[in-house]
Amino acid sequence: MTMASPTALFPRTNPYLGFSQNLSSFAVSPVSPARARHALPFLTIESSTRTRREDRTARHTRVRKKIEGTPERPRMCVYRSNNHLYVQVIDDSKMHTLAAASTMQKSISEEFNYSSGPTLEVAQKIGEAIAKSCLEKGITKVAFDRGGYPYHGRVKAIADAAREHGLDF
Repeated sequence: MTMASPTALFPRTNPYLGFSQNLSSFAVSPVSPARARHALPFLTIESSTRTRREDRTARHTRVRKKIEGTPERPRMCVYRSNNHLYVQVIDDSKMHTLAAASTMQKSISEEFNYSSGPTLEVAQKIGEAIAKSCLEKGITKVAFDRGGYPYHGRVKAIADAAREHGLDF
């Protein structure tokens, strides 16, 4: 019985993976020719795709490289979960949250009864609440941080409502 070399059994270039690989380090045990096709090593192919959350955090870090909250112009950051919306006005130089509004607050959660997540009306109410909270504290200018989310829907509704009620960004 003759043994085939590992390079004869396994070609160096795998057309399915698209890259060259060095397979000379594989040990081949003596196998009958009838079972030789079953003796191939199992190759695991993993996809290099990222999840939606990983894509969003990548966009957020890209945006955060350009936007920084200062005492004169703090950063208004939006976070959107499946059940709630959160908005914070942050001074990044001191790492302080200056104002916040969310659907977790009783004044907003009692006013709207929603079961499948916040709607555009809820987002507008949060934009109004964050604008009032900022104006009470003397903050008129903010830098808007969309948090990696598209500027559309609830995120846009928060921004538009905050602009309508006196915030400048």
